[in-house]
Amino acid sequence: MDRIIIRGGRRLAGRLTISGAKNAALALLPCTLLTDEPLTLRNLPRLADIDSFQHLLNQFGVTTTIAGSRPEDFGRVMTLSATRITSTVAPYELVRKMRASILVLGPMLARMGEARVSLPGGCAIGNRPIDLHLKALEAFGATIEMAEGYVRAIAPDAGLPGGRYTFPVVSVGATENALMAGVLAAGTCHLHNAAREPEIVDLCNLLNAMGAAIEGIGTSDLTIHGVPRLHGATYRVMADRIEAGSYACAAAITGGEVLLCGAREDDMAASVQALRDAGVHCEQQGEGLHVAADGALRPVTIATAPFPGFATDMQAQLMALLCRAEGASVLTESIFENRYMHVPELNRMGAHIETKGRVAIVHGVQQMTGADVMATDLRASMSLIVAGLAAAGETRVHRVYHLDRGYERLEEKLALIGADIERVGGD
Repeated sequence: MDRIIIRGGRRLAGRLTISGAKNAALALLPCTLLTDEPLTLRNLPRLADIDSFQHLLNQFGVTTTIAGSRPEDFGRVMTLSATRITSTVAPYELVRKMRASILVLGPMLARMGEARVSLPGGCAIGNRPIDLHLKALEAFGATIEMAEGYVRAIAPDAGLPGGRYTFPVVSVGATENALMAGVLAAGTCHLHNAAREPEIVDLCNLLNAMGAAIEGIGTSDLTIHGVPRLHGATYRVMADRIEAGSYACAAAITGGEVLLCGAREDDMAASVQALRDAGVHCEQQGEGLHVAADGALRPVTIATAPFPGFATDMQAQLMALLCRAEGASVLTESIFENRYMHVPELNRMGAHIETKGRVAIVHGVQQMTGADVMATDLRASMSLIVAGLAAAGETRVHRVYHLDRGYERLEEKLALIGADIERVGGD
């Protein structure tokens, strides 16, 4: 198993291209199930999760082709064609690898009238039930059955009649599934307290480009007017705001200066504000976000929240940065109840972090030191990379397959802006 070795203490500087957003791409890929015409996605990141989702779609009869590109290029162009659906079952052996697999439920139900999907897997960062996905589909007229670890959704012969559903709590995945289920409904579907994340906007924009009729995009109230069919489209995946925020933390902890090409402040305003509060300079500059840190880092107090609040997917990376702040920071994790698994590993590197329930107090230290650390989930893995870039000596991050799920060729990108980092096998 691979591991990543970092020899810390080098200042990061230069230009870095932000890849297409993993969280957006995983919602855009299943849109191919909604039409018998080709769907072409540009700026699709080269990630393990994307490959896993591609294999899942192949299980349904979807053909996929990747346009020729140079090995050194970031991103790729994929054309997907679901001319004929050959199966409506998403088996355990494919779904267990990642939670996003549940997103085939809505589009398959919409087009085929039924779908049977294994309960999903993914990172072990807390309880993430799919009950809101199912309740939204039921509100639109679907019948839901659960048996032997699978969920089966069935639509009436005339298609989903439509309906109205108010989410008791904001759910990105459930909003995405409901959107894809509703676009081919026989009637109109209404979603209230829907997620407003930029990735939701990206999904709505693609669906409308395919002929859907969605109103209220970017708000918490979405109206989906069902249409008889959707057509193909060519669409560019948005830039990854979490990757951009991660590399901003990496640059800042080294006292560096980078231009994150493709990053948009509007998509990551809460992360940018948190960085500014910590004393990091962030400014939109033409083609990207300019990030620079040339002074002492300041402590911050912040809580994760649904968009437009501070993203839970940025909590671990910001925590690593704040390990070097002058003072005590307070972080509250309000989304997932088990997302501090990186704390013991950061403390192994000389950090001083205390946790109590969902609250973490980060006491800034003058210096961190390299160590052998274990990655536990995707974003926790990145926090260890961020810390290692500033730590004295050598940091060895084990179980880096988590990183490959969400960061495209991470060590290559960091090396381009001055990091002393390499991937080695034989862990």
